[in-house]
Amino acid sequence: MVFDILAKTGHEQVVYCHNRDAGLKAIIAIHNTVLGPALGGLRMWPYKTEQDALNDVLRLSRGMTYKAAVSGLNLGGGKGVIIGDPTKDKSEALFRAFGRFVNSLNGRYITAEDVGIDVNDMEWVLKETEFVTGVHQVHGGSGDPSPFTAYGTMQGLMAALSFKFGDEDIGKYSYAVQGIGHVGMEFVKLLREQGAKVFVTDINKDSVQRAVDEFGCEAVGLDDIYDVDADVYSPSALGGTVNHNTIPRFKFKVICGAANNQLATEDCGDEVERRGILYAPDYAVNAGGLMNVSLEIDGYNIERARRMMRTIYHNLGKIFTISQRDGIPTYRAADRMAEERIDTIGKIRLPQMGNTGTRFLGRMRGLG
Repeated sequence: MVFDILAKTGHEQVVYCHNRDAGLKAIIAIHNTVLGPALGGLRMWPYKTEQDALNDVLRLSRGMTYKAAVSGLNLGGGKGVIIGDPTKDKSEALFRAFGRFVNSLNGRYITAEDVGIDVNDMEWVLKETEFVTGVHQVHGGSGDPSPFTAYGTMQGLMAALSFKFGDEDIGKYSYAVQGIGHVGMEFVKLLREQGAKVFVTDINKDSVQRAVDEFGCEAVGLDDIYDVDADVYSPSALGGTVNHNTIPRFKFKVICGAANNQLATEDCGDEVERRGILYAPDYAVNAGGLMNVSLEIDGYNIERARRMMRTIYHNLGKIFTISQRDGIPTYRAADRMAEERIDTIGKIRLPQMGNTGTRFLGRMRGLG
């Protein structure tokens, strides 16, 4: 069954990671390494079934391939998931055990933070492998990637507003932000700094209250967010919230947020297009975090990171142009842009996995 799934998704490798003593149950999926080693975050989530975890890691790792490709990075796509509750199941042993599995892949997969994971967790992973990004600055890392993901999302938002409305005046429009975790809260902060009207919702009531108290947002119910009369819907939590149940309720004119896999199915992307809603493809919009941690491989520089993230604006412009030119939905235009780069660069590149891994290891060892 798994091989049938991999044949359809195009994945190169799936690794099941189990350590009974540490309580580790994890999956690492490597989707594509044509452009370079697979870089992608580690997510910790209380999946109801192992199949749910597999489905998530396969979907997320494929998205990382496309995200890296459309962003112009020499990286492939991978992802890791740990089955567990991040509020009560974390331990040093758990993350060090995961780090040993990452290390066994010898650079084919480089890990980083994602949902349920923070810099402190990455410190434990780093004790067992050097193939880690998003670690603390004292280790030569860039720290928490959330602010950079949010900053990059703002670049994508400006491109979407420009295409849809003809201006980039963020404060002129209203936003429904679904999910205010690390990235979502940073995004809300940036929106409010521009004077925008922001509606928020989240399963974490404390986060919602913080957004209300500190940033002046308006709270709405978890399900009510889809009915808000706002210009932009910004999904910034888990994926699949743009689906056949929610789309008929949308009054939004633009969908642009930081979440991965926002479209539940491709049909949903087609339906959004039919309704005249501009969808800014998620993996092109939220690439700021990946761009940021990717710079750790050759030596991190924050100014270079911000300059790189500003290319998100231009990447979205290219996607919208392809969509208009070819008469296809924006999600297909983004896929086309990514696939063309993988195909073109893949034909001229010699295998460089070993070189990239060696360069990464040498840089990290040099930090002591």
